[in-house]
Amino acid sequence: MTNSNRVPNGLEKEKSPYLLQHAYNPVNWYPWGKEAFEKAQKEQKPVFLSIGYSTCHWCHVMAHESFEDPEVAALLNEYFISIKVDREERPDVDAVYMAVCQAMTGSGGWPMTILMTADQKPFWAGTYLPKTGTMQMIGLMDLLGAIIQQWKTDREKLLSAGDQVAGFLKESREPEAYEGSGKDLLQRGVEQFRRIYDIRWGGFGRAPKFPSAHNLLFLLRYSILEKDSDLQEMVEHTLTQMYRGGMFDHVGGGFSRYSTDEKWLVPHFEKMLYDNALLADAYLEAFRITQKPLYRRVAEQVLDYVLRELTDEKGGFYCGQDADSDGVEGKFYVFTPQELETVLGAKDSEEFCRWFGITEAGNFEGKNIPNLIQNQQYGEENQHILRLCEKLRDYRIERTHLHKDDKVLASWNSLMIASFAKAARILNRPDYGQAARKAQRFIADSMTNSDGRLLLRWREEEAAHAGQLDDYAFYALALLELYQTNYEEKDLALALQTARHMMDWFWDDENNGFYLYAKDSEQLISRPKEVFDGAMPSGNAVAALVLQRLFHLTGEIVWKQAAEKQLQFLSAAMQEYPAGHSVSLRALMEEVYPSRQLVCVTGDKQIPSEIRGIDAFHFSILVKTKSNQQELGRLAPFVQEYPIPETNQVRYYLCQNGACLPPVDSIDELKKLLQS
Repeated sequence: MTNSNRVPNGLEKEKSPYLLQHAYNPVNWYPWGKEAFEKAQKEQKPVFLSIGYSTCHWCHVMAHESFEDPEVAALLNEYFISIKVDREERPDVDAVYMAVCQAMTGSGGWPMTILMTADQKPFWAGTYLPKTGTMQMIGLMDLLGAIIQQWKTDREKLLSAGDQVAGFLKESREPEAYEGSGKDLLQRGVEQFRRIYDIRWGGFGRAPKFPSAHNLLFLLRYSILEKDSDLQEMVEHTLTQMYRGGMFDHVGGGFSRYSTDEKWLVPHFEKMLYDNALLADAYLEAFRITQKPLYRRVAEQVLDYVLRELTDEKGGFYCGQDADSDGVEGKFYVFTPQELETVLGAKDSEEFCRWFGITEAGNFEGKNIPNLIQNQQYGEENQHILRLCEKLRDYRIERTHLHKDDKVLASWNSLMIASFAKAARILNRPDYGQAARKAQRFIADSMTNSDGRLLLRWREEEAAHAGQLDDYAFYALALLELYQTNYEEKDLALALQTARHMMDWFWDDENNGFYLYAKDSEQLISRPKEVFDGAMPSGNAVAALVLQRLFHLTGEIVWKQAAEKQLQFLSAAMQEYPAGHSVSLRALMEEVYPSRQLVCVTGDKQIPSEIRGIDAFHFSILVKTKSNQQELGRLAPFVQEYPIPETNQVRYYLCQNGACLPPVDSIDELKKLLQS
């Protein structure tokens, strides 16, 4: 996205790929910061704020239509101070103004367009705007012209509107305390999902359909706890249908962001790291419960895609890949039968076309998105087809370029670390465990400052922006997943440190819950607490899971008390529509249903290998050895009372339903207890 003169604006020295895409626009963009707002104040101009991200299709469209256009730039440069924000670098700014956009228009999305005063008070909000208006939509030129005129003739009205919006955001709107039972909230959430379930194609609601893997994880766990086979079938059907459609990349692995239709065929082609982290988790959980090979295969294809396409040589994971290539959405992913014959040969291409529904008519703008919707053999593992996919993948990479957002975000990386750690445990894949560890070390070494504070983003050897709630909550959860995989006490120690920082810097002592950004960070016009699960789980919901699991692992009452307060806060927040808070419901499940804790004590210095084969949800495991007993006793004081056997014997102490059973000395005896 460049102008012909190649004259840079104020974004030239930024690291964000999204901001750099706009660094040569004729618009005099500024990054979010004091310089822009001080200039707006000095020159008495309104601020034009545009928020997006680098793999956003409609962000590209608006950029080409308007921000590369000299006529639009002339208006913006003369009458406004223009600010560009990468929502992935500044989720705090995005959250504040997304709340404004939703309140003022009833909806939101990206690109987000905000007009506001120099003191950051918004008076107009919207999303994508074409350059010139249509019968359905105001044009950007029309909007700017109207605002310019009103700024000249009735500025006080705009300033007053900004004051009103800012006042609305600052009003305390803490939810009323929830008086019902936890089980009632869980049941209501499940019934809300049942009502919108698509019995034919799986998923929930109508098109566009989002995978929302955290919803599936909640429903799957609830179905097991309640022995609800119909609910389990809903989840499995959805997982299978998502895989069969074109939203899953059958050639290269990984899932696109969402499906534009009801049957998961035509995706919005961008691939995001967080979606693939969460979906890998869901397929791993389904495999763990059912042992169906299909779910294992999908999880591995997702994780292998991330390792191949989205992994930095230092171990961090990139944000995602664009929907567009050569300026055309989906071009990278579609094929014609003739192209396939050229690449694969006549016989193999015929088999490939039959397997993946490739036709002359096509299923997307005259070309074909490979899919398995009509293929009744979709569950079989066909090695020949897999080899053809690899050949086609290699060809596709050379055929056309696909933009990659190579930022490393602490929160998204933490979700991916958790999934790789879980995959190492469930699938017995040490290589996945190594990927998880390498990424965790990257965060520790390159995205943590000398005070132990997380930094939100890394790119090109620079880490920047103060970590926010999601960074701390997701990182703590990833560390706990690593501990449950490797039983290295350093992970538990760092999880505890991360959770303490989260409590110190984000916790609301007055009303409970966690704020989005820290008390000593840049203070915006409001300080939100996000509780709704969108494309990603809310930081507040994940924080609840972390607090609960720390209590179960350490026995320390401070974590129990914090978890109880957090669940009270979340229960109040989700009582109107619990289905919109599936991760909070998972945390509530861990409170409502009995949990299990296992302490494995060995006279050896090594972790007993057989313990690594045990995996279950709502189940925490501590391993005490001769070499770690002192450090583990400091982290979880209650284990000091568990004696180390004199020989290399292993002893298992299982507690469930709040009661501890007599210890057993073999893995077989332990498994009998777990099955009882």
